Amino acid sequence: MGALMLQGTGSDVGKSVLVAGLCRAFANRGLAVRPFKPQNMSNNAAVTVDGGEIGRAQALQAMACRVEPHTDMNPVLLKPQADHTSQLVVHGRVRGTMGGGNFRTARAALLPDVLESWQRLRAQCDLVLVEGAGSPAEINLRTGDIANMGFARAAGVPVVLVGDIDRGGVIAAVVGTRTVIDPADAAMIRGFIINKFRGDPALFTDGYHQIEQLSGWRGYGVVPWLAASARLPSEDAVVLERHARDGMGTLKIACPILPRIANFDDLDPLKAESGVTVVMVPPGHPTPADCALIVLPGSKATIADMVALREQGWDIDILAHHRRGGRVLGICGGYQMLGRRIRDPHGIEGPLAEIDGLGLLDVETELTPHKALRRVQGTALEQPFEGFEMHMGETAGAGCMRPFAMLDGHRADGAISANGQVMGSYVHGALASTPLRTALLAALSIQSDGFDHAAAVDAALDSIAHDLETHLDVDALLALAQGGAVA
Repeated sequence: MGALMLQGTGSDVGKSVLVAGLCRAFANRGLAVRPFKPQNMSNNAAVTVDGGEIGRAQALQAMACRVEPHTDMNPVLLKPQADHTSQLVVHGRVRGTMGGGNFRTARAALLPDVLESWQRLRAQCDLVLVEGAGSPAEINLRTGDIANMGFARAAGVPVVLVGDIDRGGVIAAVVGTRTVIDPADAAMIRGFIINKFRGDPALFTDGYHQIEQLSGWRGYGVVPWLAASARLPSEDAVVLERHARDGMGTLKIACPILPRIANFDDLDPLKAESGVTVVMVPPGHPTPADCALIVLPGSKATIADMVALREQGWDIDILAHHRRGGRVLGICGGYQMLGRRIRDPHGIEGPLAEIDGLGLLDVETELTPHKALRRVQGTALEQPFEGFEMHMGETAGAGCMRPFAMLDGHRADGAISANGQVMGSYVHGALASTPLRTALLAALSIQSDGFDHAAAVDAALDSIAHDLETHLDVDALLALAQGGAVA
């Protein structure tokens, strides 16, 4: 069994995509590969084959390995909430909440859980590719660390450091990491990768060799800007404001960027339609008056995001859009916001016990301690689809007599308004289904391209794997991974 860990000089340097691409590259070589991320922080998650949840990036990496996602691939998941705490998910199940202060002291106690998943996973395959979180250079967070060097040293996994040249200062970022981290941590790092290079790599030859000389680490290659990565679902909400507008189609769909937005990759299949432009509306901006559809996305803190929606004046925009005959779709937390009332009698999300919704659907929601986590198949708009549920709350009311979907042949989901303008559903991922997406766009007077979204993502993974085989010394990375434990 081999193992290799990619850590970054900072957040958003492209670790997730590189791990996914290498997973596919090694899978294409005939190896049994598994992804692993000891600790993740994200509100984009997926339901696993064993009925738990993991970060969305690890689900994508499992797809790259051509295996089903499993909770062991991401044993600790933190999902930020509205009250400066995070929901703690361990082995796919909610274990409570943690604040920024107590997590630093309590996280070390989670290392046995991490190593338990690690041991199970490594026994199943030829190779495990591990993704770090943030950066090992954040030495103020080193005590009790389980995400980067704390895990690497406990498990004896060699590390390759990833630097993002697109943001600038990559020489200082890589060499500076060597300078500030503990010598025993630095000994775990065996080399570096330069990521997101635009232009002629020959222009960076001198800089590349200078990094090798100054750090004492060998380079494994320079990865160009991977255009295919735009076709992959993103886990980090930081990308939303950088890509506020996707597509050049005539049909405009708007989605407010709520503070605790979750599973916003639900919109990816719409962004890929040539006839559609998806506008992610940042705080301080109104929703476009000429949009045909407003999508209220998932939320990790529905009541707090309902407060934020009103503070931004988006409630006024949505109600005006509705009066003009525009359509509204709510997914999961967005569905809850479309109702008349949201109650939180158990204080699950914070101190605010209840709030009025938009009142566009005749339903009310009560947040409950139990978290629904299940994959589903169903029919909506007379079309089949697949997806998953991931929510804490039960929604009921007269509007549910006109359900959005029937799930697993017998269970009603969501609601549709009497005039058909407003729809809500708890199901994530449904719009990846070509027949359902086609029917939704037809109702908006736009013809779908009819593409298979899952096949498009799979093709993007193959394209990225090919690029990595071309620009990285993949043979040397595999040899490093198979070299055994690091002393």
